[in-house]
Amino acid sequence: MILARVIGHVWSTRKEESLRGLKFLVVQPVTLTYTEDGTAKLTKHGNSLITADQIGAGESEIVMIASGSSARQGLANRNTPIDAIIVGIIDKETFEA
Repeated sequence: MILARVIGHVWSTRKEESLRGLKFLVVQPVTLTYTEDGTAKLTKHGNSLITADQIGAGESEIVMIASGSSARQGLANRNTPIDAIIVGIIDKETFEA
């Protein structure tokens, strides 16, 4: 799974029929890093990507993403052409140094 922050939305009026009804968000993957004083923080890591969302994630939220063939497992049509889907919204995180 990938940890990411929601940074935007995309809309597409013309798309593959099986994508109709899906919401699409732009997310920025994040990774855990530590400051000099040992405080944990999430920092931008890698390129942003577009993910499908069926659970209602919003701007700036930290989310969990399933990718690859696992992304299609929760959809009614497992042949839907997606490579990433939001599977959870992080309410709270705790990190130990």
